[in-house]
Amino acid sequence: MSGLPQVEPLGDGLVRLREWAEADAPELVASIDGDDEIARWLDQIPQPYTVEHALEYIGGSAGNDGETRFAITDAADGRLLGSVGARWNETRDVAEVGYWLRADTRGRGATTAAVRLVVAWALAQGAARVQLRAAVGNDASRRVAEKAGFRLDGVLRSAHWNARLGRRVDWAMYSLLPGELP
Repeated sequence: MSGLPQVEPLGDGLVRLREWAEADAPELVASIDGDDEIARWLDQIPQPYTVEHALEYIGGSAGNDGETRFAITDAADGRLLGSVGARWNETRDVAEVGYWLRADTRGRGATTAAVRLVVAWALAQGAARVQLRAAVGNDASRRVAEKAGFRLDGVLRSAHWNARLGRRVDWAMYSLLPGELP
């Protein structure tokens, strides 16, 4: 992750964000492998998902170089809940946020909390814009964006070929600028 900001643990009492470790690989597999929602919306994540895939992700060799990634953990017990990251543009003034949460912990505010922490971190790192894209039909992900304070910029029509769905999908583009974080 050369040239990327250092990853320091972040927290808010609900979640704690920390660097990924190789020891997380089995739990990462348990979180992703066979999850229908992750497979549906995040088609770049292989299914089935193996320990080898997890180690590639953790090591930054799964096509995610240029992204600063955090493991989302429960602040109380340290259980792995998911992942959140920010991919920087070439000039490092725009960060694009991506996230997922394991199925058994969704709907409790952890994703929104993690996204808010990463947005605050990216803004502190000098981002002039933080953005995210969510498939138009991915209502849960779009709710997270809106609860985290993002504003809908518009819809990128037919923006991505999703091989698992066998069709092109529209992406809702959201942004958050300095001074807008709730």
